[in-house]
Amino acid sequence: MAEATVQGPHLLLYDGECGFCHWAVRFVLARDRKGSFHFAALQSAAAARVLAPFGGRPADLTTFYVLSNYRGRAPVLYNRAAAAFVVTDTLGWPWRALSAMRVLPRSWADAAYDLVARHRHTILGREDACFVPKPEHRARFLDADEMGAP
Repeated sequence: MAEATVQGPHLLLYDGECGFCHWAVRFVLARDRKGSFHFAALQSAAAARVLAPFGGRPADLTTFYVLSNYRGRAPVLYNRAAAAFVVTDTLGWPWRALSAMRVLPRSWADAAYDLVARHRHTILGREDACFVPKPEHRARFLDADEMGAP
């Protein structure tokens, strides 16, 4: 997975109606100094289009995906805990330290991810609409044309 963090950009696909997911997108935007991540809500046509060749399911709103090197010759689709590790690796220190959890069996890491996913609406609630980025970040959202203008 280290190679995934070297190249880019990566596409982060998230639940556009989830308060926790909106928080996560803002978190990544604030810490992604190199602009390595682009974004799209799972509910968007853009997400359906990019997930189709990989068999990803945009209707599965309990996960988020990272399509690593999505504009390159060999993009790789990650979900759940593996996607979270791509994010922490790419953001660098101190977030990369969270990747130490990779020593856990994949099933345990995914179980921890699933626990948070199950309670994500309780943690930060639901959103009535997809996240609308600030104008300076708008070009990094594949589904910007599907969102309301800021």
